[in-house]
Amino acid sequence: MRRRTLELAARLVERRLNADHGDRSGSWLPCDGCGGRAAYAGRRGKEVTTVLGALHLERAYCHCAHCGAGFHPRDRALGIEGASLSPGVVRMTGLAAARASFAETGALLHDLAGVNVDAKQAERTAEALGREIAADERDVVEPEPGRAPTMYLGMDGTGVPVRRAELADRAGKQADGSARTREVKLVAVWTAAADAAGRELPEREPGSVSHSAAVESAATRDDDVDLSPFALRVDREARRRGFDRARRRVVLGDGAPWIWNVADELFPGAVQIVDLFHAKQHLWDVAKAVYGPGTDMAGRWAKRRRDELDDGRIGALLRALRRHERLDEARRCIEYIRRNRHRMRYPAFRAMGLCVGSGVVEAGCKHVVATRFKRPGMHWSVPGFDAMAALRCCVLNHRLDHFWNRRKARNAA
Repeated sequence: MRRRTLELAARLVERRLNADHGDRSGSWLPCDGCGGRAAYAGRRGKEVTTVLGALHLERAYCHCAHCGAGFHPRDRALGIEGASLSPGVVRMTGLAAARASFAETGALLHDLAGVNVDAKQAERTAEALGREIAADERDVVEPEPGRAPTMYLGMDGTGVPVRRAELADRAGKQADGSARTREVKLVAVWTAAADAAGRELPEREPGSVSHSAAVESAATRDDDVDLSPFALRVDREARRRGFDRARRRVVLGDGAPWIWNVADELFPGAVQIVDLFHAKQHLWDVAKAVYGPGTDMAGRWAKRRRDELDDGRIGALLRALRRHERLDEARRCIEYIRRNRHRMRYPAFRAMGLCVGSGVVEAGCKHVVATRFKRPGMHWSVPGFDAMAALRCCVLNHRLDHFWNRRKARNAA
């Protein structure tokens, strides 16, 4: 019954549009290419897949003898210029492809909506939509209303499998395909939760996390005037979420120098905190190197060091590590702590009611990147990944409606 109802509706819409010759408003229209006169040159047919099903449309065609350009006025009005999918199907395809593989997208559209879009068409459509979203994200930064007392911003990197051609000019990458990955950098912004009395808690507010990700560099030279591509992304997301307006701003990271370089450049007054889990993982690496993996001595030694870290006894922790400086793991850990010591004041951070873990960012790497882009057999081009990451983040951040309204306004102009 649903299928038959949609077919009847499709035929009614098809007849209505084809009977309307209002798209021929005179003998000529202005040519977009040269500004000359594009003359009416008959009607031409086109197959379009819509949310009702397939339509065959007959539309006016205008041709400019001066520059040779041609166009269909109705295609512009309907948003199908150069496309065989209606805007409604494009939106449905984007929503599905943001969460599922392209093959699964085609199957979902067929089973749930009766719309036929094959995997390749879903890929082309979703990536094109993602490129539009990425451009819109760069051009439009609309700050959200309100001002949260405490906001957190986290940054991290994770690998994504790429096609072999993406590594052809990159030194140090394996040509046999055993390590065909590129690093995706991700930024997450969220607000602090509060109890029933309004007191802030050292945890995230449910539903407050937003993400932005791409294969981008965070590196800059000392004499660079402009921000790195990833720093620009972080700045946009921070301004969009109102991180710059929060009374307390906290930047969380795993200790990688590039994270603090971006934080120093963009948020010089923010509190910087090294994720406690990562700091403790470095201690575990030393314990395993000294006493062997899984041994009781390694466990007891690591527990004492973790207690020192939790209690803020960094001096005692460094003295214990120096006894094993002959080991590379111990030397790396000592340097890690020295470099980040002021970011490891965990008793003081807890007294301020701040979160000391970057689990939100770690979860973002899994939820945003791994769940969609690291499935068996997947290998991405960098442009393809970046487009799909923009689409996925837009959907997960609940911003697709805002983008779609701007898209409709641009297409109607």
